[in-house]
Amino acid sequence: MAEATARSGTAEQPAASPLVGSDRVLAVLTELARHPDGIALEDLARTVASPKPTVHRALAALRRAGFATQDERRQYVLGDEFIRLAFANHEARLDHLRVVPILRELSARHGETAHYAVLDGRSVVYRSKIDPPSGAVRLTSTVGGRNPAHSTALGKLLLAHHLPDDNAVRAWAATTRLEARTERTRTAVADLCAELALTRQRGYGVEDQENEPGVSCLALPLFLSSPTTPSGAVSISALTYRTTLRDLVEDLPAIRAIVERGGRPV
Repeated sequence: MAEATARSGTAEQPAASPLVGSDRVLAVLTELARHPDGIALEDLARTVASPKPTVHRALAALRRAGFATQDERRQYVLGDEFIRLAFANHEARLDHLRVVPILRELSARHGETAHYAVLDGRSVVYRSKIDPPSGAVRLTSTVGGRNPAHSTALGKLLLAHHLPDDNAVRAWAATTRLEARTERTRTAVADLCAELALTRQRGYGVEDQENEPGVSCLALPLFLSSPTTPSGAVSISALTYRTTLRDLVEDLPAIRAIVERGGRPV
């Protein structure tokens, strides 16, 4: 389940709606996050569609706060203070603290990667991730990364809860094209309706190399704050040459017990 890089939206700002003030500062900060190897001032100004002097002033404000800096190549990157705050916040979040023991147990049981994700529009966003304790090949997904909801087990499970019937699924799917991530991705609305109906019936989501070749996944809802509305979902994402989807489904009772034991509402 490789990470799908989120579009910041700043590169598509229409000329008639120039960024101003704090919006520009936030756009620059967002764009810096998309360039861990750094970005030059000229490229940054072009991407956020703003004059170089105004982008430079935004960068100066971010640098004073420790949210941006320049590396030895004079490229702009996120500052250590911003990264420190982001990680400190993430590590202290209640959902992260409660979910990590579940993910560790699932990952150790199958020797595969376990995720916790939430639904955000048409995507799932990974909030926590635990890689297997051993194994040379691991997934490239990252905390904060996104993938399309319709092509992932996590997303299909959460969509099944969010969209209660076929009419709701059709309305959701009508707003944009369903991207074919692999040759197995379901891109027909009728197929997605049938898949989500089956997901509601059985209570778990699956993905058989639909988001990334060679990767299958099984997902279950997690009810951290409500007994009826999932706060998110957890999954085991397996490299198919090591663990097949059939292996995961056959172990569903044990997987469900682990999730339910650690994810009771508070």
